[in-house]
Amino acid sequence: MDMTTAEATSETAQERKAPGRPRNAQADEAILDAVLDLLAEGSSAAAVSIEAVAARAGVGKATIYRRWANKDALIMDAIRGMKGPLPEPVGVSVRDDLIMLIKANRSGRAKRYSKVTACLLPEFLRDDNLFDMWQAVMEPRRDVTRRVLRRGVETGELRADLDIELAVLMMTAPSMMHGMLRWAPKVPEEGFAESLVDAFLRGAAAS
Repeated sequence: MDMTTAEATSETAQERKAPGRPRNAQADEAILDAVLDLLAEGSSAAAVSIEAVAARAGVGKATIYRRWANKDALIMDAIRGMKGPLPEPVGVSVRDDLIMLIKANRSGRAKRYSKVTACLLPEFLRDDNLFDMWQAVMEPRRDVTRRVLRRGVETGELRADLDIELAVLMMTAPSMMHGMLRWAPKVPEEGFAESLVDAFLRGAAAS
């Protein structure tokens, strides 16, 4: 529930008087980390409140409301930060770039927040608004993989009739199942990205 104008004015005045209170990037980081911490501890997106985030981050609610229009926008910004910057393919070979992309999505940062993703996935399926925002976060990352695959078709490394969308799915789903949901636990982490890409290329590489 949105706070009243009086509450916002009061908190804003208190923040101006409080020395040493984090501002700008520091406040943003504390707020986004608080959201992720609450989700990792098992809170649903619906259960995460602005009050709880403010208390965990050590800021007033006014600080949050000045930066984000609503709670959904705050959660999506936290998820965007959780994913980190978009990876940049080097462009030497399709194989090397695909391996790099898979490893980027299985980094220590990704493992740290796997509980957050697992917590939110059911909510994305139930809430169309959250799902659309999640898609907006993930689509640029998928597009990086698409560009690598299309380049591979153009250079002759990959089959000319390659289904790009199906190939993106083939590159992402096994990694998610293995890394986050821990399917196929006997498949070692070491060399996983290389093994997955090589299996894909056995069917996708140009003859």
